[in-house]
Amino acid sequence: MAEENESTEKSGKGLMVVLIILIVVLLLAVGGMAYFLFSKGALPNNNANGQEQTEESTDKADSYKTAINDLVLNITNSRGREKLMKLSFTLKSTEEKIESIVENYKPEIVDIVISQISARSSEELLTVGGKALLKEELIDEINSVLNEVTASNEDIQKDSIKNLYFTTFVIK
Repeated sequence: MAEENESTEKSGKGLMVVLIILIVVLLLAVGGMAYFLFSKGALPNNNANGQEQTEESTDKADSYKTAINDLVLNITNSRGREKLMKLSFTLKSTEEKIESIVENYKPEIVDIVISQISARSSEELLTVGGKALLKEELIDEINSVLNEVTASNEDIQKDSIKNLYFTTFVIK
């Protein structure tokens, strides 16, 4: 009988140690995940959140949009096979004359889009990261061209394109 109590106590203590270890590992995993998400911006930060609201209200008051619609482009996949892509996007800008500027320099902007799309495979463009990278590079390149062609006009802001929104993104 004494042996049974002793083995029950040992297994109970062993089970308790295992549970404590599992709880500690679980807390560390949750803490690590929270830190990772917080550092990547997936979880809101009270200070950053307030700052974002201020920026959003400023953006809404001083933002203008224009669209480039229905571009049909040739792209290739990783095996070299050609595919078609239909692309439309909207540019968000701080420049109130952005619509007329984009209309006047649409060939230059379309050329940039064609160059950027041609440099990528269809597989890359279908990923979230590929779309985000394309978006960043298009904003930079379009701003660069618009800065260059409007350099003589000091009324037009430099780097006025603040965001780009894909409204159609189809690869067939």
